[in-house]
Amino acid sequence: MRRTLLLIPHEFAGWPIFGVGWALFFLVIAVLAFVGWESRRGGVGAAAAIRQIAGFALTAAVILVFVVPRTELVNSLGEPVGVAVRGYGMFLMLAAIASVGLAAWRAERAGLGADSILQLAPWTFIGGLLGARIFYVTQYFHDFLRPTWTETLMSMAALNQGGLVVYGGFIGGFIASMIALKRHGTPIWRIGDVIIPCVFVGLLFGRLGCLMNGCCYGGACEAGPLAVRFPAGSQVHAEQLLSGELLGIQGHPVSAEEEVSPGQAQLVVDSVRPDSLASQAGIDAGQTLTIALDSSYRDEVPLDRPVEEALPGVFVLKDDEVLARFSPQDLPSIAEPVWGTQIISSVFAAVMFVVLLIVERVLHRAPKQASETEIEQADAGGRRPGVLMLIGFIAYGVLRIVLEWIRVDEKGQFGTSLSISQWVSLVVIAASVVTLIIRWRGGAESETGTLASASDL
Repeated sequence: MRRTLLLIPHEFAGWPIFGVGWALFFLVIAVLAFVGWESRRGGVGAAAAIRQIAGFALTAAVILVFVVPRTELVNSLGEPVGVAVRGYGMFLMLAAIASVGLAAWRAERAGLGADSILQLAPWTFIGGLLGARIFYVTQYFHDFLRPTWTETLMSMAALNQGGLVVYGGFIGGFIASMIALKRHGTPIWRIGDVIIPCVFVGLLFGRLGCLMNGCCYGGACEAGPLAVRFPAGSQVHAEQLLSGELLGIQGHPVSAEEEVSPGQAQLVVDSVRPDSLASQAGIDAGQTLTIALDSSYRDEVPLDRPVEEALPGVFVLKDDEVLARFSPQDLPSIAEPVWGTQIISSVFAAVMFVVLLIVERVLHRAPKQASETEIEQADAGGRRPGVLMLIGFIAYGVLRIVLEWIRVDEKGQFGTSLSISQWVSLVVIAASVVTLIIRWRGGAESETGTLASASDL
């Protein structure tokens, strides 16, 4: 896990880097250089060169002056210290570049043109982002409720606080893509076959981003090749502190109607591990305890570093009396092993990418007695367009069902032990299987007579 790869400082040589500062200065220099170069190279007037770059330059300036400064991290005094380059964001960028670039290359080879992907990419990205956020907000709706509607909506829109669900991104991106494809008259089944292997390339990098961020992990497990251990400051480390596991406590939650405040947990002690922190503090089995994270150590973080780097201590209370207090230095520096579902997802994505390419070759293989026209049509789009895409949908649905059994961050829905993601997976699998049967039969019939149109839907 490495949540922050790089911290771009707030200022350099006494001048801020973002806002009205160095970044804007270099943008102006770059625009002037472009205008001068274009004017000299092609004999284009300065006014024409400015018109070429005006839209990009204005958008970049607005982002640098108004947007980026709002994302700056602050120190313990609330002063800005810089902009974080996140490992999660870096891998998401790699996912977007790799998947879109590969899809454009595949579309060109399939005779659809790279432009069909480049026109589609913004729609897919925006739809995917909205879908991922809406899915998360719907799933954890009560966590976003605030005293007023305005505050609630602002909380829902605060993407810098995290909260995206991959499944929602797939659904939102798919819907937005369908709208864009219909508008441009692009053959949906064929473009779907082009894109689906690239989706798994994006998933491969995206889940590595989750690993860097320390999110989307599985439940507790034994140490092994599929297990990961996250450091202090990670979400799983905090959860294991609150459960008492890292203190040496085995217990179960207290049944109570009142909800516990964030950063706290109430439990009944079943047993205490000898020579553990809990044992040293005199905690015994049968006690009912409140464990709370202690954020008072934030002042120990240097003022040139973001306050988010502060590690929490722990209070252990019984009947509002403090039994023990542990500083960050007293606590274990690493969490107990949990299933590395991010690694499992990435490996599965790589395997599925290869499998889909093999299936594609099989589907596009022309019959031995085929005519030249049939061979050309098979090479251009396959005799069963859409089949590859549907196989990819089914494969991801199966993966998500399996992963949800070893992840512990989603509750059962509709009176069952199945999470919302598993229910969605079942719907996706069922719909894809039915459609796959229809498409396969349609393709088989077309091979005996007329090949299915490459642009049908």
